[in-house]
Amino acid sequence: MTRRLPLLLALVALLAGCGAKSDTTTAGSGHTEPLTVMLDWFPNADHAGLYAAQASGEYERAGLDVKFVTPSDAATPLKLVEAGRVDLAISYEPDVMLARDQGADVVAVGALVQKPLTALMSLGDKGVTRPQQLAGRTVGTAGIPYQSAYLKTILRRAGVDPGSVKEVNVGFKLVQAMLAKKVDATIGAFWNVEGIQLQQAGRKPRIERIEDLGVPSYDELVFAARRKDLDEAGASRIRRFMQATARGFQLVRRDPAKGVDVLLKANPDLDRAQTAASLRATLPAFFPEDRARPWGWQDPAQWSAYEHWMRSSNLLKPLVRGERAPLTNEFLPGEGLDQGTSGLG
Repeated sequence: MTRRLPLLLALVALLAGCGAKSDTTTAGSGHTEPLTVMLDWFPNADHAGLYAAQASGEYERAGLDVKFVTPSDAATPLKLVEAGRVDLAISYEPDVMLARDQGADVVAVGALVQKPLTALMSLGDKGVTRPQQLAGRTVGTAGIPYQSAYLKTILRRAGVDPGSVKEVNVGFKLVQAMLAKKVDATIGAFWNVEGIQLQQAGRKPRIERIEDLGVPSYDELVFAARRKDLDEAGASRIRRFMQATARGFQLVRRDPAKGVDVLLKANPDLDRAQTAASLRATLPAFFPEDRARPWGWQDPAQWSAYEHWMRSSNLLKPLVRGERAPLTNEFLPGEGLDQGTSGLG
């Protein structure tokens, strides 16, 4: 995860070869090139467009032999992409920021989920319906630093003394902690996964999206690559992958049932009804609100606001002048060379 090889020379070479707005969507030689993508977790509704693109032959038509790999834990994807052991990793915008802060050479090349999925969640008729009700209660998190920062931001905006709320690290057993009544609420469960599961189980989850409670919006899931791998050859493969994936998500938007079918084939442990409900709930978050923007669009202003929040929450070191931008949209359909060469802030 280190970030130091300038992209400019590679992009100049790419510009000379294909033009600032050229979309290379197929490989002309007739053979396929391998490309490995590490998922953020096991296959689920978030990945529907990926598996739809694979099943419909979009990757093969783009000259790619794409392999999806499931990580052993959530910290693995960025480490492996940094080590060059995978070509792309699906990770989280805040984790990309944190990795770069520690010297990682990673850059987000497209958004998979364009809204926060993390929620403030509680159960039952007496669940939390507004953050003011958290005073004197216990909140579980997965022990991730920015989740603690989310909680503090939510409490301060609601006028609640953070000292009056007990935070407990329950790991990834957020649902279990709520069901066992070890906590009154959690921050870390996803509204489109755990929220759907709890609804279908009749547990009456109370779900408040964190961007509605004072936390700046961000891209929950992004595709990350090593910046130094985005040379002319690497750029072609990434561009073809992103654009074939865009077509996969368009296919799922037109026919969500196909997305469910391919997910169940990739992960037979999924429940069909829950997966279908989760995919329906997530569909709007796969696409930018501005319809003039392509699938995968990352809003630099939004990233800047979120980065500013991370720095003000002491999650990142002070901005270094001239620091490279943590994202590029250049590989998305219809987009040209990356103009974001300075740090956000």
